[in-house]
Amino acid sequence: MTGILGAGEFVDEGLRRAVVIALGDLGRSDDWGDRADAGHGLAAFAEMQEAAELLLKLVLDPDDTFVTRQTAEALLRRKDKAGLTTVASALAVADDNHADWIHTATVDVFSVFSDDLDEALRLCEEMSGDADDRVARGARLLQASLAEIEPILRSS
Repeated sequence: MTGILGAGEFVDEGLRRAVVIALGDLGRSDDWGDRADAGHGLAAFAEMQEAAELLLKLVLDPDDTFVTRQTAEALLRRKDKAGLTTVASALAVADDNHADWIHTATVDVFSVFSDDLDEALRLCEEMSGDADDRVARGARLLQASLAEIEPILRSS
């Protein structure tokens, strides 16, 4: 099925699902580099239910925190609710080590522009009231992490 995005832009949902399936296979690899690449690539599809579960597993990768950092950073760089929701869900159940790497990714992404930080804080505030307790709890943790950041560039 093909849907229209905008003038001259088309999305083929079948192709998007095929990409998510292929990246999902890569994300289940025994190789940490493959899993990190899969997390980075899958982040572009975070709004798709098919990608959400694997993205969560990659953020919480039990074997290599490089996978955690790469996946969390890619999700946060989306600077949207889909990316923040996945990171918040992971943060709600992350051990201290994973939480530290998620925090590092958060600082890397949101320490430059105040507008990006402000929007992330707004979205976390909205998500803190989510019906899913895990998302709500994680959003509060992510919001606290974001609140510690002093961005380099502020809008005038």
